[in-house]
Amino acid sequence: MGAAQALEKLVPVVLAFGCGVLLARRKVVPAESSKAFADYAFLFAVPCFLFGNIHRSDLGALFDWRAVTGYAAAACTGAVLVGVVAWTAGVRDPRGAALRIMAGVQVNTAYFSVPVFIMLFGNAAPIFPVLLFQVCVFSLVIISIMEWGRPGRVGSPARRLGSAVSASLLTPVVIACNAGILLGLLPVTVPGVVLDAFAFVGDSASPVALFALGLHLGGSGLKIRGTTREEMAVIAFKCAAMPLITYAVCRHLFGVEGEWLGHLVLIAAMPAPQNLFIFAQRYDVGVDLSAALVVKSSVVALLLLPLWTQWAVHLA
Repeated sequence: MGAAQALEKLVPVVLAFGCGVLLARRKVVPAESSKAFADYAFLFAVPCFLFGNIHRSDLGALFDWRAVTGYAAAACTGAVLVGVVAWTAGVRDPRGAALRIMAGVQVNTAYFSVPVFIMLFGNAAPIFPVLLFQVCVFSLVIISIMEWGRPGRVGSPARRLGSAVSASLLTPVVIACNAGILLGLLPVTVPGVVLDAFAFVGDSASPVALFALGLHLGGSGLKIRGTTREEMAVIAFKCAAMPLITYAVCRHLFGVEGEWLGHLVLIAAMPAPQNLFIFAQRYDVGVDLSAALVVKSSVVALLLLPLWTQWAVHLA
């Protein structure tokens, strides 16, 4: 599979994102409204997407616990590395550190991984265990740090952390995932009309989030020549180092082999997540940086996709 074939599958991405850029530059839609669209995606559309897809999935068939645990260990390793480097580079705001960890470790599932996996394997099932880990564990930690670092929070560090964890547990994204898992395990049947309604709203999550990103960049601009060293370092870590870390940890520490190993390496090679920009908007930190990382890492990941795909097929 070449880059041109992968790009064909991402035409809807270019359309939604490009429309946002064009409308913002022509002043048809104010760039400032990107936050409203991002909030819609974060607070409503994404939770609907996650609940419906998780509830409809056969969770028992999806999970290979050794593979998922290996991927989780690789993600934690990457998070520690990014956090240490960010601290060394002078990032003291907890929200800024969390944003960089998210950019370097989490993967874009909604509009990059899913189309790629459907194209390669006919379905996106291998992504869902990683998606659940990202939302129910990793994003929970990120949201807790973001809430903890919000200006205006008072009290002892322990009390602030407790409040941050409570706030993160009550975010719609986390509630949707937990509800999807719980109702999937219980002998409860969710009416089809309800699931269809969630699917209808959930299908708008990715286009709206991309449109919001396009609006922001249309108003602020995106300069390739002005790419900072920090952006290059984060993108290199996300698109090159994380797949290698995932391979080393999963293969040599957890003994993951064959098809699952190839899937995990390919997933780790996906670009920074779209909700990075949503989180940045939501918590008012690194908005320009997050927007640049999402777009530029997607371009780099697309260029490297044939290489990682060939290696994943070889591992399988």
